[in-house]
Amino acid sequence: MKYVSTRGQAPALGFEEVLLTGLARDGGLYIPEQWPTLWPDDIRAMAGLSYQDVAFRVMSPYVCPEISEDDFAGLIEKAYSTFRHKAVVPLAQIDSNEWILELFHGPTLAFKDVALQLLGHLFDHVLSKQGRKITIVGATSGDTGSAAIDCVRDRDCAEIFMLHPKGRVSEVQRRQMTTVMSANVHNIAVEGTFDDCQALVKAMFNDLAFRDEITLSAVNSINWARVMAQIVYYFTSAVALGGPDRKISYSVPTGNFGDIYAGYVASQMGLPIEQLVVATNMNDILARTLTSGDYTVGTVQPTISPSMDIQVSSNFERLLLNLYNGRAGEVRRLMDNLQQSGSFTIDEPELEKAKHIFDALQTSEEDTKATIGELFKSTEMLIDPHTAVGVHAAREKRRDAATPMVTLSTAHPAKFPDAVEAVTGRHPELPPHMADLFERDEKYDVLPNDLGAIQSYIRDTLN
Repeated sequence: MKYVSTRGQAPALGFEEVLLTGLARDGGLYIPEQWPTLWPDDIRAMAGLSYQDVAFRVMSPYVCPEISEDDFAGLIEKAYSTFRHKAVVPLAQIDSNEWILELFHGPTLAFKDVALQLLGHLFDHVLSKQGRKITIVGATSGDTGSAAIDCVRDRDCAEIFMLHPKGRVSEVQRRQMTTVMSANVHNIAVEGTFDDCQALVKAMFNDLAFRDEITLSAVNSINWARVMAQIVYYFTSAVALGGPDRKISYSVPTGNFGDIYAGYVASQMGLPIEQLVVATNMNDILARTLTSGDYTVGTVQPTISPSMDIQVSSNFERLLLNLYNGRAGEVRRLMDNLQQSGSFTIDEPELEKAKHIFDALQTSEEDTKATIGELFKSTEMLIDPHTAVGVHAAREKRRDAATPMVTLSTAHPAKFPDAVEAVTGRHPELPPHMADLFERDEKYDVLPNDLGAIQSYIRDTLN
């Protein structure tokens, strides 16, 4: 399998180099040259298999034989041995033909663990084989940071620098990152928004001299391997609910578009998905774009679902290349418009193509809280605010009540205890392995929203 840049001006790479490279050298994102196909009989054969076995069948066309089948199967087994539920990502029914897919049973209580636990093992395997070491720089709106840190902490193959927006993540999210005392882990609180953090990371990747100097790599969802690992749970959940012999719909709370893009990839591989609902909070650039075609960057508004407090959605660029049938010149045109004017407009034929599978909805803070309350009242289930955004959008935008609707539950409610308790009166407890989180010491540095200052900090730390 070869991978090409969404902007068409970087060399095609194999899986291992895409894994280590992250962002393409032309500023684009890597994407497979073609989608592997899983036929209906292939999907039916997944029934009754373990999550690990399905993961191998779904991902191996992207990875093997560059990594041998035996080695890749072993890495998958190691990655998901850290999850607290044997099903890895179990389904829970919340209403007639309505389900929640619990993606928060990994070590840091968020869906990012599903991809990042595997990513850590992939990094270790490939870098050990090549005798190399990398510097990972990432940006987080809350959950990626702790999951990325957990996947590479204490590994000899990498140093990790994680940028988070100061004061704009929950206390649980911050402490999950800043209480890790491993020598190869470095946390930076940036005086700005998540979009500022993400822009700083992209600027470092686009500074090719700096990139080469520190052997820069990525764990954000700009890294194809992140998206690849997320494709798997669309297959496991669909098969559990009768796929491929019936269609399934999904609602995905999303800011950076990686998690729902994985669902789109699953549909391109052959999974019969009827509908993908893009669920956003008040930072609704994705809902606006998929409704009107207008992608105009606004000002980030803080909400009780902070992991979606994003205006520049990185992975949307991958979808653009698909909508424009691989015409990278069109993607470059749109991205140039975004850089120059803070906006672009999707052409009508491509927008209509997107609307065949995507629906989108902005959810208000009031509706988010109401959904947390409604679900607690009807099922006694506690859900976090991001999941509530997804459930509300699923119920508002559902096309067909006869089609199972699955909302991706992206975080454990204990990551956002104040918001959950304010609505339900019940305080969601952290699992035992994190029960002492608020007693642990913290270690992080506060830096300005300034590329030079952060690059100097990274250089000084590495030397």
